[in-house]
Parts: sequence; C-alpha cells; structure tokens
Amino acid sequence: MPQKPDAQALQLFHREIDAAAAALAARHADRLQCRRGCHACCVDDLTVFEVEADRIRSAHGELLRTGTPHPPGACAFLGEAGECRIYADRPYVCRTQGLPLRWLAEDETEEIVERRDICPLNAEGPPLSTLAEDDCWLLGPAEDRLARLQETHPKGPERRVALRVLFAGS
Repeated sequence: MPQKPDAQALQLFHREIDAAAAALAARHADRLQCRRGCHACCVDDLTVFEVEADRIRSAHGELLRTGTPHPPGACAFLGEAGECRIYADRPYVCRTQGLPLRWLAEDETEEIVERRDICPLNAEGPPLSTLAEDDCWLLGPAEDRLARLQETHPKGPERRVALRVLFAGS
C-alpha cells in the first residue's frame, strides 16, 4: 500500500538525520556513553508533531492498543530494561539525544548568543566551548524542516501530541 507523501518525506527526513547524527556520534565516540538501555534523556511529557505521531501509530498499532506505557516519570515507550520499544520509528528529538548541541538564542540584552549543552553522562571530554561548530548538532534547521513537513497535516500546522497519549488507555 503506498504511503502518503508526508509519511515518505518524514522517513527520508529521519534517515538523513540518522546519517548526520551517526557521523557526529562517530567523531565523539570517546565521550558518548549512550547505549541501549541508557534512558537518562528519555523524559516524560515529550510532545511531537502529528506527522511523527502518525508514523508511530502506523508502525506500532498493536503496542498502542494492547501495551502498557512506562510509568510516569520517563518516556511512555521505554521497555522494562530501559530500551526504546519504537526505536526504528522514534521521533526526531530522540535521534540526536546525547550529542553536543548548539543553538542561537537571545540573551537578556536581546543580543544573539550561541549556547551549547550535552547530556551530563557525556560531559567528560573536551569542553564544549572548545569544539568546532561542526562538532555540535545545530538546533534549528532540522526542526524547521520538520515543522514544514507538519504544515500540510490535516490536524493543522501547529498540532503536537504527547507521546504518552498515543496509548489506547491513556
């Protein structure tokens, strides 16, 4: 059965994000502690655009109908061993977790400044301030692209959904 164009575009987007994130992770292999079962970044109350929620609904219908979400306090999709039960179809936000991040923001004087952050588990290593710009995941461009994918969604361009409410009993 052919997929809707937005579903195909989302899968392409996720593949491109995975490739770029994997290349960046390879450059930081010595500092990254992220492994299967590590779920320090898997927080509760994450919301995603409907276009990503649709991918999860389509690929994991049985889990959503009959499965039990992880108890509140961590992502609803965590399994008993801390593994992601929807890993292949996880949202964008989950695909770059753990990497050194950088973004531009206004400070208190309304000047644009660069900010950087990393999961505390991955903090050991060269200070973030010494990393080249290309050694950090730039927040903004990918999020804008994802927002453009959402623009044509029937539920509206701004519609977001909490991951936890995807489960039937939630």
